[in-house]
Amino acid sequence: MNQRIIFLTAIFFGLNASYGLAQSGSAGPNVLIILADDLGFSDIGAFGSEIHTPALNQLAKEGMILNQFYNAGRCCPSRASLLTGLYPHQAGVGDMVQNKGTEAYQGYLSKHSATIAELLKQQGYRTIVSGKWHVGLVPSALAVNRGFDKSFTLQNNGSSYFNSRPLYNDGRTVTFQLNGQEVQRQDTSLYLTQAITNFALKSLDEIKDEPNPFFLYVAYNAPHWPIQALPEDIAKYKGRYLSGWDELRQERYQKLRASGLIKKEWRLSPGFENAKAWKSLSVEEKDIWDTRMAIYAAMIDRMDAGIGELLNKLKEIKRDKNTLVIFLSDNGGSADEVKKWDYVIQKNGNPGSVNSIDSYEAPWGNASNTPFRLFKKNTHEGGISSPFIAWYPGFIPSGSLNEEPAHLIDILPSILELTETKYPDSLKGNSLTALPGHSLLKVLKGKKEELHSRLFWEHEGSRAVREQDWKLVAELNAPWELYHLKSDRTETNNLAPKYPEKVKQLEKKYLEWAGKVGVQDWNKIK
Repeated sequence: MNQRIIFLTAIFFGLNASYGLAQSGSAGPNVLIILADDLGFSDIGAFGSEIHTPALNQLAKEGMILNQFYNAGRCCPSRASLLTGLYPHQAGVGDMVQNKGTEAYQGYLSKHSATIAELLKQQGYRTIVSGKWHVGLVPSALAVNRGFDKSFTLQNNGSSYFNSRPLYNDGRTVTFQLNGQEVQRQDTSLYLTQAITNFALKSLDEIKDEPNPFFLYVAYNAPHWPIQALPEDIAKYKGRYLSGWDELRQERYQKLRASGLIKKEWRLSPGFENAKAWKSLSVEEKDIWDTRMAIYAAMIDRMDAGIGELLNKLKEIKRDKNTLVIFLSDNGGSADEVKKWDYVIQKNGNPGSVNSIDSYEAPWGNASNTPFRLFKKNTHEGGISSPFIAWYPGFIPSGSLNEEPAHLIDILPSILELTETKYPDSLKGNSLTALPGHSLLKVLKGKKEELHSRLFWEHEGSRAVREQDWKLVAELNAPWELYHLKSDRTETNNLAPKYPEKVKQLEKKYLEWAGKVGVQDWNKIK
């Protein structure tokens, strides 16, 4: 048995070596970014959820919440934007990982982009990624070739949480890589969320005695479908959701209002229009839906437990006082209905187990995105609003809230400023695209600062521009809608008919941006 097999066994079966205390310091601030997948705005306790998330709640209590932080609306574009500080199209990932024929839609990280890891590595940082990668399948886009010293990555959009078997019947495989080498996870493998946590813990342990600072990117696949969880975690929530999605939305909405994370004048957006009235469901139907949401909650619960392990590890190796921790989600809750997709392998075994492939579907996704409208893939607030927490002892005011609109494009500039790293004009012989974002450091120190005159989104024809408190938004082939977010961030009062000139002004700015970054007509690009 060679060393790589021994190492894999340790990761997948959880047989990690015991961890000892370390006395070494670091030459600069460490950075830990934790990314959840398909997690809605209100899915953690600090953002109004009933789900048990003590680690994240503690981070929020001791750190800062940004309640107007935006993602790019979907997994691939958001990850590309986070890693490079560019809008997704500028980073080469305007859609997913399929090449659609233009540089903006090539489906893998552009040679004119630089990742956080590539830039920090030049500063002497040790760089680690554990979790979902999903920013390109070509060699140039792999984690090992984009600045990461240590990597355990899920290359695709999703996986079973118990093995590497296909989710689709169209020939797509599920691929994991360990430091650039393909590996397989069998039915006996450790639950994926724990495997991601374990690799991060092991990697931190391996560098604990080094003086170098580290950058650790932990990208959980949870709670992306297939909804699968450990039986003991599901049991915590079974029966909790028998009151239904409408009541859950009201519960979360009231908690968000009481906490001040949303303004009291913002109305709760209408419920998902195709959701059945909960009272009309049979006892059997209610049980099925309750089980789905219980599994989803269990996935978040287990992710939070992993985050708790990571935070404890920082303390153990004495890096907790000098580490910036950022937590966020790549997009809003999902409306995916995989039971209706003929290209998804249908497994109807015990719900939540390896023998089941299912999703929690739009009615629960609507609850995840409380109080906002629509879902992942959309550029209405439900699709692009992230729960965002930043924690850095002695730097970020404890228990603070900042309402400044910010975006994924701001994370890389923030880390560069924090670590005193210069963004170069070129890298590996290729010119780098100028960064459109701004550092969040002043905001994270509790100071007021307007970061953006405007922000932009486009994903598969869904598009939006936000200029101060005005937002222009439209879904594919639909007319523009206009909202004044200061009074109506839940997008319940369309002002487009009342202010046609404002619509024209914002549309012009959107089209200028779209042309600059390479947005294509989605009706033609496919």
